[in-house]
Amino acid sequence: MSNRATFMTGRMPSLHGVRHNGIPLNLESVSFTDILRAAGYRNALIGKCHLQGMHEEKAHAPRPVVSAQHAPPPEHLREALLSRHSDNEYKLEMQEAWKRDPCYEDKIATPYYGFDDVQLCLGHGDKVTGHYKSWLEGKAPNTFGQGLEYAIDKSAVAARQVYKPEVSEEFYPTKFVEEQTVDWLEGHVRENTGQPFFIQSSFPDPHHPFTPPGNYWSMYDPKDIQLPESFYKANRDAIPPVRMLWDEYQAGALPERWTYPFVTGESQARDIVAKTYGQISMIDDAIGGVLQALERLGLRENTVICFMSDHGDYLGDHGLMLKGPMHYQSIIRVPFIWCDPDTRYKRGRINNMATTLDLAKTILSRAKLQPYNGVQGEDLLTVLGGDTSELNRPILIETNTAYPFLGFDNLVTVTTLITERWRLSIWQACEWGELYDLISDPSELKNLWDEPMFKEIRSNLMHLMLQTIQDHGDKSPYPLSVA
Repeated sequence: MSNRATFMTGRMPSLHGVRHNGIPLNLESVSFTDILRAAGYRNALIGKCHLQGMHEEKAHAPRPVVSAQHAPPPEHLREALLSRHSDNEYKLEMQEAWKRDPCYEDKIATPYYGFDDVQLCLGHGDKVTGHYKSWLEGKAPNTFGQGLEYAIDKSAVAARQVYKPEVSEEFYPTKFVEEQTVDWLEGHVRENTGQPFFIQSSFPDPHHPFTPPGNYWSMYDPKDIQLPESFYKANRDAIPPVRMLWDEYQAGALPERWTYPFVTGESQARDIVAKTYGQISMIDDAIGGVLQALERLGLRENTVICFMSDHGDYLGDHGLMLKGPMHYQSIIRVPFIWCDPDTRYKRGRINNMATTLDLAKTILSRAKLQPYNGVQGEDLLTVLGGDTSELNRPILIETNTAYPFLGFDNLVTVTTLITERWRLSIWQACEWGELYDLISDPSELKNLWDEPMFKEIRSNLMHLMLQTIQDHGDKSPYPLSVA
């Protein structure tokens, strides 16, 4: 949720307020889609949004310790801001609400975070609900069950969260996103208004549970999967949280939480990766269908396509599965493709570092629109246009977990600085930390934090991190006067 909110606003989590999953993006936040819409664009959101929470389960974050001898403030004054995230307008993506009310989809008022048309996928794998569930029931009523209990095949090596779903390829959520995107494009052309458009087609996959349907289930043989070097050479003592996860695995204990990262064996890891590749291949085919539609409708040569993800996945990196606050490259590096009909921006692969924070400003720049005050990041069109010297700055990453785990009694907070050569990660309230040389050690096998010969480098990077945090301070609102 944090990274998706950063994409929409062009602002760091510490500024837009979505510190971790479960905190919805304030509806008063300005997004780049708001600016596009004000300029005459028609905006559509099809698939996963996740700018609001998807479950009604109470938060697991510990409450602040308060004195029983002091009277609490009134309910409406218990947060730092009067506007709260508890109203019904912040429950629009919660699966339980949709299940209780078949007409819940009618409650989504548009524009929704700047989107005029909204078709939501809530959840992951074959357990998606929202508009997708209505679409599924309309096409194949009472045909498919959802979840592990309806699986038609399970992992032969008992890999966690791996099963072949009952739903077939043509009715899987990935197909829904493809079909609804194509339908929207066809409708836009039929209307023939000449109005520019922005579509966010967001696939719930690849994600756990690992449930590729039909032929995608067996498309990749686990025996052919090549696991990362760090799977076999993982430094289990690099930091305490990694040591704890390995200890759990060796003791035969597995965490109960669905989203908790875990260590697994080689055969299980190969199976999970193979099924993830199946999910990815289905998305590739769906994107191919959208590209064919753009070509058929005469839109291909006037449409910019941006391909990205909101996070990575360990997929065996250091023996880990799922995701968590350990900022290995497998988690923090995500795909980014900018496909532009303008030949000025067709430059092949560029090795400059970019971040989700840059995209709001870049999209608005490509539409020849000025951003709002407070937007952060850089305009990547400068680099895409050939001036790579303009983008050589460190990347700042903020992580806060939604609940205490990994041996911590409170929420886990990690701040990371990435340069072309180094990764420095600071864990709140911990004397230990992480320092990796990404050039000589791209797999991050050797933590240099306590190495005496790297003490000066660590100190310099910590100074640079502080300066980078200062550079990411808020500049909104603009002052009213000199006062």
